[in-house]
Amino acid sequence: MMQLLNNVRLAQSVVRQHLTDDPVILFLQLSRRMPSAVLPLAKRLCQLAPKDSTSAAVLFAALAAGDGSDVERRLRIAAGGNVEGERARRLADVALAANLPAMSDVFLAKAGTAQHAKQARARRLWYDGAVSEAVEALDGAGAAGLRQRARLAAEAAILADASPSLERREYTPVPGRILHLLTNSLPHTASGYAQRSHSTLLAQQAAGWEVLAVTRMGYPVQVGKLLAKATDTVDGIRYRRLLPATMAQTIDARLQQQAEELLAVALDFKPSVLHTTTHYVNGLVVRAVAQALGIPWVYEVRGQLADTWASTRGPEARNSERYRLFQNRETDVMQDADLVLTLGTAMKANIVAAGIPGSKVLIAPNAVGGDFLSEPQEKASARCELGLAEDGQFIGTVSSLVPYEGIEDLLAAFVLLAEDLPQLRLLIVGDGSSLPALQIQAQRSGYADRIIFTGRVPRSRTALYHQALDVFVVPRKDLEVTRSVTPLKPVEAMASARPVVASDLPALAEIVEDRVTGFLAAAGDPAAFAKAIRELLSDPELGAKFGAAGRERVLQERTWAANAVALARELEMLGVTK
Repeated sequence: MMQLLNNVRLAQSVVRQHLTDDPVILFLQLSRRMPSAVLPLAKRLCQLAPKDSTSAAVLFAALAAGDGSDVERRLRIAAGGNVEGERARRLADVALAANLPAMSDVFLAKAGTAQHAKQARARRLWYDGAVSEAVEALDGAGAAGLRQRARLAAEAAILADASPSLERREYTPVPGRILHLLTNSLPHTASGYAQRSHSTLLAQQAAGWEVLAVTRMGYPVQVGKLLAKATDTVDGIRYRRLLPATMAQTIDARLQQQAEELLAVALDFKPSVLHTTTHYVNGLVVRAVAQALGIPWVYEVRGQLADTWASTRGPEARNSERYRLFQNRETDVMQDADLVLTLGTAMKANIVAAGIPGSKVLIAPNAVGGDFLSEPQEKASARCELGLAEDGQFIGTVSSLVPYEGIEDLLAAFVLLAEDLPQLRLLIVGDGSSLPALQIQAQRSGYADRIIFTGRVPRSRTALYHQALDVFVVPRKDLEVTRSVTPLKPVEAMASARPVVASDLPALAEIVEDRVTGFLAAAGDPAAFAKAIRELLSDPELGAKFGAAGRERVLQERTWAANAVALARELEMLGVTK
C-alpha cells in the first residue's frame, strides 16, 4: 500500500510539471497511454464536428486521432480569422505539438506579451534547439513561467557541463557481478531497447555473471504504471525500480537524486562493473557512481539520440545549440567510460570520428536468442497459431511505429501491389506515435479489410509474427539516425528464415546483403519497395533461398551469447573477472 501511495504522489508531480511545461504534449501522452478509451471518441468527435470548427476540443481530438492533415487544415482556417491573445497562444501550442512550427509562428505573432504567451514562445524556441534563447524568453514570465525557466535552465546546464557528484566510498566489489542502469525495461515497455537489454542480461547470466538491472528514477510510474512494484522479475532477471514519493523538480537535482539512489543499490549489490546505455544522462549518473566506488563502467551506444531528435524537425536542427551541446555531451561521456559498446560499423565510425579511440569501442550487434534459435515454423502453422488466414500471402513488419521507420511507405507499396495480388495482406505489428495516422492512411487506401494492425503483442508471440510473413519489410526513412543505427527486428526476421526488403541505407546494408539475404530498395520510394516485394512473392524459391542464407548468417554472427563472450573478454582486460 505504501508503494502505491508513493506512486500516486509521483504521478501527480509528473502531471503538474507537464501542465506547466507543455499541457498539449501532456494531453497527447495521456491519449497514447489510453488509446482504447480516447481514440474512438477522438475520431467520432472529428466526424461530428463542423468542417470549419477550430475549437480546442476538435483540434485536440484531431491530434489524438493522428489526423495531421485535418489538424493543419483547421489551423489554417483559424489563422485566416480574427485570432489573438490567449486563443492564439493555445493554437500556437497545438501547431507545435503537430510539428507545424511555421504555423505556430503565425499564432505567436498574434498572441501578445502575456505570461502564457512567453511560455509558448519558450516552447517554440526549445523546439528549434535554441536552448539559451528559450531560457531568456521566460524572464519576467510570472510564477508558472519562472518554474518553467528553472527547469529549462537546469536542462541547459546538464547539456553544458553540470553533473551529479558523489563522495568516494570505501568499497570492495564482489567478482562476477554486473549492475545495469536502464532507461526502461520489460515487462512495462516492449520496445527494441527493452528487448535488447533483457536478452543481454539473460546471456550474461547464462555465461555465469550475476546481474541486476535498475531502471531510471520514476520509471515506470512516469509512463502511467501506477501499480508498479519496487522489483520485477522476468525470466529470472531482477529489475529494481527507483520510485521515491517525490522527485526533485529540475533535471540536475533529479540526476543527483538518482545517482544517490543508484549508489545505495550498488553498495548493497556490490558489483565489480557498471553498465549503462545511451543517452548521456544515464552515463552521467553511472560515471558518478563508478567514481565513488572506484570500479570500471561501460557505456553502450544504442542510438544517436541527437539525430533522432533532429529527424522530427528539419536539416537546420543539426546546426542548433541543442544538437551541438547534445553531441558534445555524448562525446564527454564516451571519453570517460572505460569501454564503449555499439551496434555496428557505421555507428563505430561515427564514435571514432568524435575522437574516441577505436581500440576502446566494441561492436556488440543486435542479435538473437531464445525462440529465434529454434527451427522456424512453416508460415501456415504460424498463421494458424495467430488466428490469421493460412492461405494467401502476407507482407509486413514488426516495429515501433514512429516517423523515421517509414511505415507509411510500406502502406503505399502495399496499395501498389494490392489490385494485382488479391490474396495479398499487410500485417503491421507494433505500437507507437504514428499508429493513428497509419490507421487513417489504411482506411483511405481502399484496402483496409486486407491491412491488419495488431498493436503491441506479447514478447512470447513475436517470433510467430515473423514466421507468418512471406516477406519482412524495413522501410526506414533516409535520415542521419537511420543511416547509422542498426535495428533489431530485421535480424529476428532473418533468424526466422524470412527474406527481407529494406531501405538501402548503410546501417541496414550491414544486416541485409542485397540479393543474398534480401533486397535493398531506395528509401522513401514505395514503387521500389513494391517492385522488390513483387519479385520475391512471384518466386517463392528465391525467397526461401534468401531466408535460408539470412538464418545461417545470423546464427553464425549475431547471437546474444556471442556478444556476452566478447564483452567478457574486454572486461577481463579491465581487470573484471567472474
